Amino acid sequence: MCPDLAAASVSGMNKRIALVTGASRGLGRALAAGLAREGYDLILDARNADDLNAAADQIQGAVTAIPGDVTDPAHRAALLRAAQAAGRLDLLVNNAGTLGASPLPALADYPVDELRTAFEVNVIAPIALTQLLLPLLRTSGGAVLNITSDAAVEAYAGWGGYGAAKAALEQASNVLAAEELAVRVWWTDPGDLRTDMHQQAFPGEDISDRPWPDTVVPAFTRLVAERLPSGRYRAAHLLPPAAAGQTGMVS
Repeated sequence: MCPDLAAASVSGMNKRIALVTGASRGLGRALAAGLAREGYDLILDARNADDLNAAADQIQGAVTAIPGDVTDPAHRAALLRAAQAAGRLDLLVNNAGTLGASPLPALADYPVDELRTAFEVNVIAPIALTQLLLPLLRTSGGAVLNITSDAAVEAYAGWGGYGAAKAALEQASNVLAAEELAVRVWWTDPGDLRTDMHQQAFPGEDISDRPWPDTVVPAFTRLVAERLPSGRYRAAHLLPPAAAGQTGMVS
């Protein structure tokens, strides 16, 4: 779909609009579907056009799919144009990310180019996209939801590159929350999930004991629906006790 025309599929100026990056699979795809069920019209982004369009086709509601790389300024500009054409933006979900080097290396052996890429994707790109979209979010009294990880706050061998990048995103989120009082800013750890990225962290291993991404979607929709205060959250703490137990998470 042409970026200049992409927002044509987003209907209704009075509808709530959410932009979700990395929405072709995993948690991003599950969150997009969950937000659609909550009544949001969607603008979705991912690098692989075929995967993104397939995901968009399976979501009920008005969906604009804009394939591209969120580290590309031209692509970020296309996402901005789509939100402007929609007339508003109520929620930005910065979900797109990269694990970095796989198998996970020790920091002593971490390829510097891959470390730089991890920071570009996981920190610089979401901050840059947020900067572009803040005027719309301020107008709507909207929210920014940054997907983080326990690797940002815990020391796991091999997770230094990814964890350092997510720690930087968390601190940027913390500062943004202090600066943007009209906008909610959440940085939320979904827990270990059965995703392609998590599989890359454990190549050749069975990760079928991890819960599917859709099991934590109610935690995120609660965060959005109740407009909880800005801050850091764990999905397990936002789920009802029975649901948290079903995901296998430890609260």
